Amino acid sequence: MPFIEHVSYTDVERMALDRVVPALLAHGFFYVDGFLGDLAGSTVLDQVKEMHLSEKLQNGRLAGSVPGINGRKIRGDKIAWVNGSERGCEAISFLLNLIDRLISVCASQLENKAIRERSQAMVACYPGNGAGYVKHVDNPNCDGRCITCIYYLNKKWNPKEHGGVLRIFPEGKPYVADVSPIFDRLLVFWSDRRNPHEVQPSYATRYAITVWYFDSKERAEAKRRFRDLHPLLSRAAAPADPKETSPSAV
Repeated sequence: MPFIEHVSYTDVERMALDRVVPALLAHGFFYVDGFLGDLAGSTVLDQVKEMHLSEKLQNGRLAGSVPGINGRKIRGDKIAWVNGSERGCEAISFLLNLIDRLISVCASQLENKAIRERSQAMVACYPGNGAGYVKHVDNPNCDGRCITCIYYLNKKWNPKEHGGVLRIFPEGKPYVADVSPIFDRLLVFWSDRRNPHEVQPSYATRYAITVWYFDSKERAEAKRRFRDLHPLLSRAAAPADPKETSPSAV
């Protein structure tokens, strides 16, 4: 369902109720093309490219380091964290507001989830040198991340030539799901062990913006465990990755 440039909250709410929630419950993931429309999507792309050209993106880090393991062989992206209020991120802020609205409506239909906050946005670039991200789970250890949303920004993307497909391995399903990172596509999926996934090697510059939405109960428990393990840190301390916004983000 293509969106007009000034997509209304009514459109987003209808999509959440009619399409996203049923797909999450049945399959564990959902994607839609034409989420913002060409003009708004192109403006987001321009802002991301400017961040890349101005060298604001740094090598993505792993949650933990293992001696003798080359992290660049595990994930080859360059990233920056933004909240949308930064200068030059106005279109990114517009995108985040729409995704927030989408997920807030979904949350009202997911009775066992208390989704009230999210991470900052992770702007990511795979530089096109064969870099990818090996098979992993976003939230393998109950850190609070509940839903992953990825917005893709790659015009004229040919997966046969450029690679860069996100392959999902839905738990307990007899199939995999390949999602090409094409321009103006939004992908939504459960962040936990239900959806192991990988980014296959990319042979062209590949841009995306990712946000994670937290289950407040699980996140509070993760923070409690963190404080118990690190009693000398401030009680406000929390797992450092992914970065958080305020609890009222959604």
